Amino acid sequence: MVALAIIAAALGVPTTASAAVVPVPVTATLVSANPADATPHARDGETRAFAQVGNTVFVGGSFTQLRQTASSAWITQRYLFAYDRTTGTMSTTFLPVLDGAVNTLLAGPGGTLIVGGAFKNVNGVSRKNLVALDPSTGATVDSWVGRSDGGTVREMALHGNWLYVAGAFNWLNGTAHAGLGRLNATTGAIDPTFNINATVGRHSTTSYVWTIDVAPDGDTLVVGGNFTLVNDLPRNQMALVDVSGTPTVLDWSTDKFVPPCASPTTFVHYVQDVKFGADGSWFVVGTNGGGGWPTAYCDALVRFETAARGTGQLATWVDFTGNDTITSVEVADNVIYLGGHFRWVNNPNASDNAGPGAVDRLGVAAVSPATGMPVNWNPRRSGSASMPSGTSSWGSSVPVLWRGSDGLYFGHNSDGMGEEYHGRLGMFPLAGGRTFTAKNPPSATTGNLYVGTASGTVAKVPFDGTTLGTATSVSQPAYTAAGATWRVDDRIYWSHTVAGTPTGSRIDTSLFGGGAIGSPWEASGYNDWYNPALLTGAFFLDGRLYYTRTGANNLYYRYFEIDGNYLGATEFTLPTAGQNWSGVRGMAWVGGRIVYGSVDGNLRSVAFDPTAAPSAVVSGATGFVVSTATPELSWSTPSTFFSVE
Repeated sequence: MVALAIIAAALGVPTTASAAVVPVPVTATLVSANPADATPHARDGETRAFAQVGNTVFVGGSFTQLRQTASSAWITQRYLFAYDRTTGTMSTTFLPVLDGAVNTLLAGPGGTLIVGGAFKNVNGVSRKNLVALDPSTGATVDSWVGRSDGGTVREMALHGNWLYVAGAFNWLNGTAHAGLGRLNATTGAIDPTFNINATVGRHSTTSYVWTIDVAPDGDTLVVGGNFTLVNDLPRNQMALVDVSGTPTVLDWSTDKFVPPCASPTTFVHYVQDVKFGADGSWFVVGTNGGGGWPTAYCDALVRFETAARGTGQLATWVDFTGNDTITSVEVADNVIYLGGHFRWVNNPNASDNAGPGAVDRLGVAAVSPATGMPVNWNPRRSGSASMPSGTSSWGSSVPVLWRGSDGLYFGHNSDGMGEEYHGRLGMFPLAGGRTFTAKNPPSATTGNLYVGTASGTVAKVPFDGTTLGTATSVSQPAYTAAGATWRVDDRIYWSHTVAGTPTGSRIDTSLFGGGAIGSPWEASGYNDWYNPALLTGAFFLDGRLYYTRTGANNLYYRYFEIDGNYLGATEFTLPTAGQNWSGVRGMAWVGGRIVYGSVDGNLRSVAFDPTAAPSAVVSGATGFVVSTATPELSWSTPSTFFSVE
């Protein structure tokens, strides 16, 4: 996991803002990891698109045969079909005839279904790559006039009555448009005010737009694909367009999609999918490409901020897979979902294998929008032990993830998902999912500081943010061989020296409510690569574990996802001024300040603002001594934390 916006100055790459964006985790809802049982199956090709009109789900792709259940006979229905959302029963009245694959679907105004793809004829009549259908009968809506000149329509996005169209075309409705256009969604008529063209393909290839999304407020369009110019402005693979008035290319560009990845002839472009967050303030990009990172964002999930302006934009965070492709992304209910043929996430330290920090996620995953870290959702893109004959558990692509009214729909080019048979498509239902709340340390400034004084013993010291009360010695037999400790919600996480572990220590968790520290358990086996005994102090805040460590004079952080207890694979150094970190022993965050012990036994406090980066997040000039060491109490051990109780 890499947060390039914060460490840009240290790496010698351009920055574009004076303050770091530090997204804050929020309450989120995950769909069930158990796919619905009633969805139909396709036999071949891949599923590329979903839409819903009323209680009917529409499915598009390159498939040619379908069946209702694993034991049903195959029937021929090419490229587009419908089924009942509740029962899964395939429609016997919606049977349109197309002569090419469907790439994109939208529920249009007036109860229509708008279809885009690589077809020339629909229901025996010429309809090049765009058509509106009656969702009940599949009949062509003759009055809808949208067309392209050939090539393909790759993706559509709808806001209000504006239909944005992207693909490999040079004309829409007889009007010159290179890769992008905007139509009246009701009539299909071209919008003459939209004159945004994506041209000049990478590596001397023909240009096209592969993916688009429009912000929820309708003001911004994000564009990705095989191009190097947008309206003759340098925009390599990515561009933002202001569509709040007369459409205009925004002053936003990044160099991270300019270099080639592993094989330019195979991965001509590597931006695969884009989606805005729910409030439109950020968007996420999924890529393929093989080797090439970190110079380029290859095989990665990347977050950018919509309001940023200028050249050289860097990601808020980057989640590398370790050279495996991401082909689709979806944002729903404060979760980012991604699909592809990746095997891990949080894997920047290895290529084509699991490096330190890698978290197993086979082909489908869910991550936090704040950090890009995986959350505890792992259905796996794999089949059952008794898959039907002729099926495959694994394929190269998940072309679409789409949040419908009742769950997360997935389309892929294989037949296994969640250890079950789901031929080319399926759905993770919202029912049976779960909501998880963001966790943080106490926000109060009055409570108690705890510091280890001996193995199994702590001092409990009242603290109001500036002064200490009288210490009380408390026996804590479960808290032995303890190192750096940080409080989160109803528990503490702590470095625990444990014989036989891969590094000699591990991150353990204990419940704590002010009384006895509970029996510890290992926070996550995915963290066994890390040696927390090196930490000399630590605290958690807003999805990040901040810490100091032995032999270094810096303040560091890693992402730390509480929903799963996964530790980020990348260490970041924060800029500070006039502050010595090498002598820190124990840390806590209290009311916007770092309260920390030292090798001299004194307790100190200093102001902390993580959003100040790339300027100093800590200035030693704001510090003061809370208390000096006494024969009875020395603040010189890493095992220090703050709690209200």
